[in-house]
Amino acid sequence: MTVQQYDGIGEAFEGFKALPLARYGEVPSVLGLVGDVTGRTVLDLACGTGFYSRELKRRGAADVLGVDISSEMIAAARDIEARDPLGLRYEVGDVAELREFDRPFDLALGVQCLNYAGSRAELERMCARIHRSLVPGGAFYVFAQKPDYAFDCASLETYGFRCEPTGEEIETGPKVRVTALLDPHPISIVGSAPRREVYEDALAAAGFRDVEWLPLRISEEGLRAYGEEFWADLLAHPPLELLRCRA
Repeated sequence: MTVQQYDGIGEAFEGFKALPLARYGEVPSVLGLVGDVTGRTVLDLACGTGFYSRELKRRGAADVLGVDISSEMIAAARDIEARDPLGLRYEVGDVAELREFDRPFDLALGVQCLNYAGSRAELERMCARIHRSLVPGGAFYVFAQKPDYAFDCASLETYGFRCEPTGEEIETGPKVRVTALLDPHPISIVGSAPRREVYEDALAAAGFRDVEWLPLRISEEGLRAYGEEFWADLLAHPPLELLRCRA
């Protein structure tokens, strides 16, 4: 399901990051969470078209490897790299079956990655493979649907997205349809919103420690561009959350 969904999107995925919620919420929150990457090696999981791979390389990362299950996403990322070379590497891979690397990475990033696990066992495999890929004490950063998000709150359409439960529940939590309201063709993707304890149990079983949940924030640029009142509903009922932990 996930492979087929993303194979049909390709480079149009880049448009997600221009929508208000992503541009002024997701992107600054994720980059602020990861912080200084100067001289560090990075494993970008579910990298899509390589947006964060590029951003982290530009911010001084020594080496970045992007991995995504969708061959079309990786093809788009490689096309962008060919047009504007940064020295990035990309490969097709399933995080639940992530290969063993010659050298471990200093940090890993999973933006909308773990929430595609179809079961607790698959989520545990994903976390175990990621842990194995990091140096001792290496950081793992996660950005995903907020586990206890209330779907009956104000609409997110003002911010460029629609988020709605499908009505189906899987072992990890409710399934969720997120629609990016791109013009002229909105794009919908179905994932899940794993419960908080599901994340924490899988990370702990893999050997991760110091798990900390952090709120989505709106950048100063976003506040200046739209005003505080525009963001009030979003900040009162944030649909997304960040997490960090250490191997």
